[in-house]
Amino acid sequence: MTDEVNTAQADTEAGVRRAGPPQASTGPLGSSAVREATSVGAPKIALFDLDHTLIPIDSDYEWGEFTLALGWCDANDFKRRNSEFFAQYRAGTLDIHAYVRFATIAMRQQGAIKSIAARALFMGDVVHKVIEKQALALVRQHQEAGDQVVIVTATNEFVTRPIADAFGVQELIAVELERDAQGEVTGEIKGTPSFREGKVARVEAWLAARQLGWSDVETTFYTDSINDLALLEKATHPVATNPDERLRALALERGWRILALFAQ
Repeated sequence: MTDEVNTAQADTEAGVRRAGPPQASTGPLGSSAVREATSVGAPKIALFDLDHTLIPIDSDYEWGEFTLALGWCDANDFKRRNSEFFAQYRAGTLDIHAYVRFATIAMRQQGAIKSIAARALFMGDVVHKVIEKQALALVRQHQEAGDQVVIVTATNEFVTRPIADAFGVQELIAVELERDAQGEVTGEIKGTPSFREGKVARVEAWLAARQLGWSDVETTFYTDSINDLALLEKATHPVATNPDERLRALALERGWRILALFAQ
């Protein structure tokens, strides 16, 4: 397991810790830090965002670039729109429904069989090459400690299911794609998208299906993005992981743990 990387003196002052499940904190506590309602011996759940948290890429964006390289899209129009949507995501202004309609155009045109075959190539050519041992080790450390590990991502389940499998994680909360009677993607989202506040709703539904609520469990949530603020504030142990500038600033302000999982 690698040491966390101190990217600024301010991080050092805030007490950047080693990678791994959170230990008892001696620093200032944020509003979502250890809650009195969490009982001793409560089930422990480790929630992980995926893109730029467990893997150092945006899998949705890279899948789009991969289909472009296959000749499935018009190069100029696709690259422009893909970059625009990615910028909107980073700015916190993304319309997730509009993005999913755009992101699934190639899949809808090519069909399920060709898309599944292309996804296997994508995993081998792109994803497996960027999965880093320290990320695998962090997930495994939680699993070996007896924690339930769940990946919670705003990327769709078609792209992320095999990535979760590569980490040995069965429980995946992702954007569910609507399919027609023939099993083909329609371009619409099924149910609540796991994006921004929708991540909280989806995790709550996952807990409720197991007859649990927030006060019944001890949760750790790792994410890089300010888009996940709502779920960070719900977690017992929020961990700003490879954080963007706004999340880093907020984590320092609230005394949240900061983890640099990847080499900078």
